[in-house]
Amino acid sequence: MTRIDDCFARLGAAKKKAFAAYVMAGDPDVATSLAVMRGLPGAGVDIIELGLPFTDPMADGPTIQRAGQRALDAGMTVDKTLQMVSDFRAGDQTTPIVLMGYYNPIYSRGVDLFLVQAKAAGIDGLIIVDLPPEEDAELCLPAQAAGLNFIRLATPTTDAKRLPKVLTNTSGFVYYVSITGITGAAAALAFEVAPEVKRIKASTKLPVIVGFGINTPEAAQGIAAVADGCVVGSAIVKLIGEGRPVAEVLAFVKGLAMGAHRA
Repeated sequence: MTRIDDCFARLGAAKKKAFAAYVMAGDPDVATSLAVMRGLPGAGVDIIELGLPFTDPMADGPTIQRAGQRALDAGMTVDKTLQMVSDFRAGDQTTPIVLMGYYNPIYSRGVDLFLVQAKAAGIDGLIIVDLPPEEDAELCLPAQAAGLNFIRLATPTTDAKRLPKVLTNTSGFVYYVSITGITGAAAALAFEVAPEVKRIKASTKLPVIVGFGINTPEAAQGIAAVADGCVVGSAIVKLIGEGRPVAEVLAFVKGLAMGAHRA
């Protein structure tokens, strides 16, 4: 049982939906990023998705691309990202952390070394958007063997033939991408998401949480109502990019979390 499994077990027992928040590690600097991260659980966040900055984030929209570039410009590295997780863990041993990013920085470090370091730092799961199921031997299977969940993305274009492959070796939860295209590009609509979530849940016992296109408490409530939870990223990252105070960012997150938890 990972922290992610424990989190969904607790939420299920309480008949609550999950709220996950995405932030970019090191955006706009380590101190601010860590302050936001430390405040997320108190704002109602059940799962933290932590972006690993990368120079070519092909699945990300402009808001998160800019966040990654700000972090890189400020000197963010894989080592500093792992240290940030360790620093967070010094005060929080409960909240699950999912590292979300691309394979290149992990490959460059070496999979075995990275997994040892990630586990030691306190990371619970990985979402690596550019590794398809056909490449499970690269990272997915070693990660699971190391005790980390490997979370896969399903999309509106994941058809009945493809879905079983996507679900194979997936653990923790399934991340359903509510829209086609990049992050922050359009609004998620509950009536469109509901049948897709139902279709996925017919093929897996894993929780299904929905991300992309959610930026208000009402949207969070609507999407969480038809899934096991929701994820908000771009809307939070946008405020950080505007230089808003940490307290203001966390107040915004709290409103989103309250929306999701009302579902």
